[in-house]
Amino acid sequence: MPPTAGVIRRLDETVVNRIAAGEVIQRPANAIKEMIENCLDAKSTSIQVIVKEGGMKLIQIQDNGCGIRKEDMEIVCERFTTSKLQSFEDLSSISTYGFRGEALASISHVAHVTITTKTADGKCAYRATYADGKLKAPPKPCAGNQGTQISVEDLFYNVSTRRKALKSASEEHARIVEVVSRYAIHNSGISFSVKKQGETMADVRTLSNATTVDNIRTVFGNAVSRELIEVGCEDVKLAFKMKGYVTNANYSMKKCIFLLFINARLVESSALKKAIETVYAAYLPKNTHPFLYLSLEIAPQNVDVNVHPTKHEVHFLHEESIIERVQQHIESKLLGSNSSRMYFTQVLMWLHNTKEFLHYNGLEVGHIYLMGRYLSRLL
Repeated sequence: MPPTAGVIRRLDETVVNRIAAGEVIQRPANAIKEMIENCLDAKSTSIQVIVKEGGMKLIQIQDNGCGIRKEDMEIVCERFTTSKLQSFEDLSSISTYGFRGEALASISHVAHVTITTKTADGKCAYRATYADGKLKAPPKPCAGNQGTQISVEDLFYNVSTRRKALKSASEEHARIVEVVSRYAIHNSGISFSVKKQGETMADVRTLSNATTVDNIRTVFGNAVSRELIEVGCEDVKLAFKMKGYVTNANYSMKKCIFLLFINARLVESSALKKAIETVYAAYLPKNTHPFLYLSLEIAPQNVDVNVHPTKHEVHFLHEESIIERVQQHIESKLLGSNSSRMYFTQVLMWLHNTKEFLHYNGLEVGHIYLMGRYLSRLL
């Protein structure tokens, strides 16, 4: 008996929205990344994250940004509502993180969302709850400071397969801490904190007056921060600038840590990572890796940010040439730091071997130490 053709039906809008939400919001850390970017777009200088059960029970994010106007609260969780994009052509010069108006909408389709917000000129704050992208009741006036607090409860309560696929609460929490930490390192001048609900101590806390190196030290420790080399290059023809910090040949770890931001967006690039690790292979012990934090600024018209729903991948023009230029710059920096270190070691050996001669000529050990310190500054 020949097979019969199936009937094509239009999917229910709720089903469509949940499927779309699953593409944008894959796990709690993903939701937090989207909300942090909204905080940064709102010009916040303080971003505080509180989570419960790895973000599956509660995610609360508080900022001190510009807030949301009461008039906009009705549609703020609807799909394709945004203050950052008006026409498709605007994508070629987008300078904000958000642009599709999908993040809050997606979260509201798979969780219970409450927004409390106050603008600078608002007489009071307003609070509203949302479900499936819609306002459940008119916003209510309440007490509150300038900025926005978003509470996300019971993430994936209505998508059981996604909830079951998540890792343990402790592992999801670790992913959240990683995302917050990376944005904290990239955004010196903004204070970040992330902690579990009910805990007094934060897992990560950075200060608004801290430098990038201070924040790397806070997150990854002294062992990394004291072995950093500052890197930076630019190319007018390729229309890009690069700056950041990488570890020198003294430092290595079992797994590469690579923090990459392109136009201030946390992204991944396996090609760039591989190119840089190839350089380090000549300096580090076998099967060990460096720490890398790089920030690339590429002309917006040369970058396609609309590649992946989570925005963690971007495509850009002259990719091979830019990667090669970055690779060459890091190699030159490593070579310079390595030769300086070798030369300094040789000087110290010379000082040690001639200690008796120096003593014979009336120089004390303290003088030798001071000479070593002086030479280290010169190098």
